[in-house]
This record gives sequence, C-alpha cells and structure tokens, in this order.
Amino acid sequence: MTPSDPLKPRLLVSDFLEICNQTLDYAFSNIEIEGEISNFKISKDKWVFFDLKDNESTLNCFSTVFNLRTPLADGMRVVVSGSPRLTKAGRFSFTISKVQPLGEGNIKKAFELLKEKLSKEGLFDPTKKRPLPESPTNLAVISSTGAAGYADFVKILNERWGGLNLTVANCNVQGLSAADEIVRAIDYFNEESKNDVIIIIRGGGSPDDLAVFNDEFLARKIASSKIPVLTGIGHEIDESIADLAADVRASTPSNAAELLTKDKKSEISRLHDNFSSLEKYISHYLDTIISSNKTLLSDTNSIILQKIQTTSNEISHKIELLNSLNPEQVLKQGYSILSGKISPGNVIKITTINKLITAEVKHVEPK
Repeated sequence: MTPSDPLKPRLLVSDFLEICNQTLDYAFSNIEIEGEISNFKISKDKWVFFDLKDNESTLNCFSTVFNLRTPLADGMRVVVSGSPRLTKAGRFSFTISKVQPLGEGNIKKAFELLKEKLSKEGLFDPTKKRPLPESPTNLAVISSTGAAGYADFVKILNERWGGLNLTVANCNVQGLSAADEIVRAIDYFNEESKNDVIIIIRGGGSPDDLAVFNDEFLARKIASSKIPVLTGIGHEIDESIADLAADVRASTPSNAAELLTKDKKSEISRLHDNFSSLEKYISHYLDTIISSNKTLLSDTNSIILQKIQTTSNEISHKIELLNSLNPEQVLKQGYSILSGKISPGNVIKITTINKLITAEVKHVEPK
C-alpha cells in the first residue's frame, strides 16, 4: 500500500465541486451555446429541464420558468446563455439565464405559442390600447443610436415638424441581452413624468435579429407601461409580440415618426387653403349683407323722410298758433292794448299799432 503524499492537498467532495464551479465560472462566464432542444420538460411549474444537442454531443440544461421568456419545444434550434455547473450529485449541467429560438421556422413556432398564451390572458385586448397624444412634445426613444432605423426616425421627425424633445436610451436591439436592456429603459422612462410617449424602434433584419422582440417579459412590460408605447420594428411585413403588446404599432421606424408628427408642408398648405376659404366666405357674406341692406336702407330712408315731413307740419302748425297769439298781430287788426289799473283817477297806458298813449281814467262802470 502506497502511503499518501503529505504535500498533496486532500479535498472533500463538496470542496472539490466548489473549486470546479469557480473555475468554470471564471473560464466560461455567461457563454452562449447553440443547439437543438430534446427531452424538454417543466417540473412543478418551477424548473425547466432539456438536452441541448448537435450531431455528436448532448448537454444537460437547467433553467427556471422565470428565465424561460419564450415558449420552447423539442426539435427547436436555440441559442442559450448561461454558465456550466457541477451539481451536488456530481452531474455536469448548464444553467441557463437566457434562451432564444434560431431560424425562421423555430422563431415562428415560438411566436405562435407565445401569442396564443398572451392572447388568452387578454394582454392584446384592443379596448386596453391607448391612443397616441395628438401633439406630443417629449419623446422617449428606445433604440440603438448607431442603427439606420434610428437615423431614419430622427430624419423624418425633423423633416416633418422639428422642435421636439427627444430623450434616447441607447440599447442593443438584437441578441440575448437586448430584451433586458429594453425592459430597463421602459422602467426608467416610466419613472419620469415628462414623457408623452415611449417609442421602441429597430430597422429591418433577419428573423434571428428580430427574435428579441418575441420576449414574454418584454411584452408584459410594454403592456403595463404607464406611458403609451409606440413600436416601429423591422419592415411592414414583420410582426412581433412587442408589436401586439404596444398601444400603437408602426410599420417601420419612419412610419413611427409619421404617426407622431404633422407634416409642416401640409399644414402650411392647409392654412393657406383655410385663409383662402375664409376670405371668400367673408367677401360673400359682405356682398349678401350689402345687397340685402339696399332695400332696408331705402325703406329706412322713406320712413325718415316721412317722419321729417310730419314733424315739419307739426312745427308749422305750432308757429301759426303762436303767431295768432302774438300781440303785434292783434294791434295790426286795429285793436289796442291797455295796461295799468283800470279805476277812476289812475293813469293807464294805451298801445296801438303805431302810438303809445297815456290817459287818466275818469269813470268806470260795468258793461
């Protein structure tokens, strides 16, 4: 029997497994692996188990239901992100943090499965959709600022209207980390009170590139946003779970810019048309007023003239009456006017048409 070497470390099994896992974490931290799913199963609605295989090898994989953010099935080709581990039973396993289908057929299958699940929950209910603000001024944009889709979006915004306030969260819009980055950006913008609408945009790409937008957690985050969400992802023919969860879906990033803004050229033309129509209306209205008032003015003139004539006749009559009471008119008729106290011994004045006589009263008797 060979004695043990006192210089060699002697480890317990648990210690050895822990060292191995530390080494694996250091060497293969968050590595991505591509393969085909087989033996897929969910245990107790909490744990996910499946094998990831290629033509020669098989890898045991483990995940939680929470990390399974897109439906999976046997035969689907996927890319997984995670870390290799040795379990306490000494079995080698790959612990998954993220998984995404690969290839158009697999992506479409996962899309349909997730669409059916969320539809049954009412996540896409049209009655829950909110309209976009009529004239938004503060836009919260989630996109990759170096991508062509973002450049097209900004270009159309400035051409159509301009002067809008953009706050941009620069995120990856493809790859396994993209969904989580977009989710964090939605949370950030919802914490601010100044934003009128959140816009998630990405230009065209392959089904693999756009698969990030078929993420269940991302869809739920979009649907629960306090701020209306507009998506402009891919081309018109592309449809994602994120599009279905959004309040409004634009066909492209450029179309998203069009939905948010008025066209200043069209608005200027519309204003010119309105001014022209208003000018014609005012001109027609004035012509109508003038035309209708000609008769009115004529009738009014006749009434005024008649009133003047009546008043003139009344004045003439009063003048005649006053003239008839004028003492001068009485004197012209041969009468005289006596003034003073008519009693014997008093002096009185007698006024005729051409003489003023002073006389003494000698005798007064009743008639």
